[in-house]
Amino acid sequence: MVNEGPNQEESDDTPAPESALQADPSVSVHPSVSVHPSVSINPSVSVHPSSSAHPSALAQPSGLAHPSSSGPEDLSVIKVSRRRWAVVLVFSCYSMCNSFQWIQYGSINNIFMHFYGVSAFAIDWLSMCYMLTYIPLLLPVAWLLEKFGLRTIALTGSALNCLGAWVKLGSLKPHLFPVTVVGQLICSVAQVFILGMPSRIASVWFGANEVSTACSVAVFGNQLGIAIGFLVPPVLVPNIEDRDELAYHISIMFYIIGGVATLLLILVIIVFKEKPKYPPSRAQSLSYALTSPDASYLASIARLFKNLNFVLLVITYGLNAGAFYALSTLLNRMVIWHYPGEEVNAGRIGLTIVIAGMLGAVISGIWLDRSKTYKETTLVVYIMTLVGMVVYTFTLNLGHLWVVFITAGTMGFFMTGYLPLGFEFAVELTYPESEGISSGLLNISAQVFGIIFTISQGQIIDNYGTKPGNIFLCVFLTLGAALTAFIKADLRRQKANKETLENKLQEEEESSTSKVPTAVSEDHL
Repeated sequence: MVNEGPNQEESDDTPAPESALQADPSVSVHPSVSVHPSVSINPSVSVHPSSSAHPSALAQPSGLAHPSSSGPEDLSVIKVSRRRWAVVLVFSCYSMCNSFQWIQYGSINNIFMHFYGVSAFAIDWLSMCYMLTYIPLLLPVAWLLEKFGLRTIALTGSALNCLGAWVKLGSLKPHLFPVTVVGQLICSVAQVFILGMPSRIASVWFGANEVSTACSVAVFGNQLGIAIGFLVPPVLVPNIEDRDELAYHISIMFYIIGGVATLLLILVIIVFKEKPKYPPSRAQSLSYALTSPDASYLASIARLFKNLNFVLLVITYGLNAGAFYALSTLLNRMVIWHYPGEEVNAGRIGLTIVIAGMLGAVISGIWLDRSKTYKETTLVVYIMTLVGMVVYTFTLNLGHLWVVFITAGTMGFFMTGYLPLGFEFAVELTYPESEGISSGLLNISAQVFGIIFTISQGQIIDNYGTKPGNIFLCVFLTLGAALTAFIKADLRRQKANKETLENKLQEEEESSTSKVPTAVSEDHL
């Protein structure tokens, strides 16, 4: 692994003997030379090969810390694992299952209101409980991620998701609404073990030219689950009056999701590993070397909040994602307000928003891997999200569903496509801090704004209609776009990748140059 200074060398607990030599590329040190660590050699000096030393002292170029052979990976080797795509796809699938359970109630809000005999606000809380539980549990779960690693967090999240799905099967009577609340709360806790993982998985498993694409694929699963959650429940659970027949249709949906969650838990146990044998990028290799078991978790959070660019991103990400959460939760109510009896089409509009956003996420991830223009891409996508929201707001009540499909899809392409951009931009701004902590803080912001926006917009819709409710979101998206313009593109991870690569090339050049000894006089020595 390439190290850039004394601190990095110390982190491997193995000093590089050559680092004590004040050497110039012109200096030639014969493998048999013995030099005391306190000796400083003049840059023009070539040491005569008559002295003796152990050859291992010069087994590697200056600046390279010799990795411990007992460690789980060889930090001097940069290599991507073939397992990486299996890991990210399995994660994407159980993230999809969890996000489906988030929106399965909201997408047929009116049907569950009738079945359980509760208010629309009570059904809204089945979605908002995901946001509420995330806020107090993020920091403990982020600490667990740092303490126990990816595999433990993946197993815990998948197991809780499976448990919550089966608990809901005990709520198939109208008077058992509290049971479905308990099942949904368990799933909401599982979500805390899921949302902060995409950027961490991308960094740990993928190379420098794949991280943004991998992060997009990981977020892709969450969005796909929301899309299926908009599409499937209106098809499986029709709007009928007979509660016994309604219970039968709801049970089919619950059994399907329980079976899928169980299968995915088994796949996580089989496929998911802690990390690859070798670091996939120089930045990740350097991150391993800089990691200290005694590092203060709270100190890391304090450093993040001193990073003004990251603080601005936390606010702007929360505004955008919070608006998306509010729209997703209240979409059924807004569509039925203008198009009564169109529950299925309301779900299809939600599907259109998310599918378009998934396409936007993948395209933006590929674009970032090629261009590295994080600030510019994020700002453009944010502005287009605002434009799409404004157009959607003023076309929802025109009486033509096909127009709503087009405007909602356009808005979703940018609004949902922004989510992985925010994760990756945060990692760039905060490197080498933990990806789990930075992603978690972004998600806390999203949950806080999501709860505020969902409650506020729901009340505005009930009292004044859908247009004022959507204008309410437009105002905050405008604020988010303005704040994004003030974020500086301090791409620390890209700098680390570039600098370590340049150092390695320089060391290779120095190594080849040092093979030609330079004769010097005894007086000069």
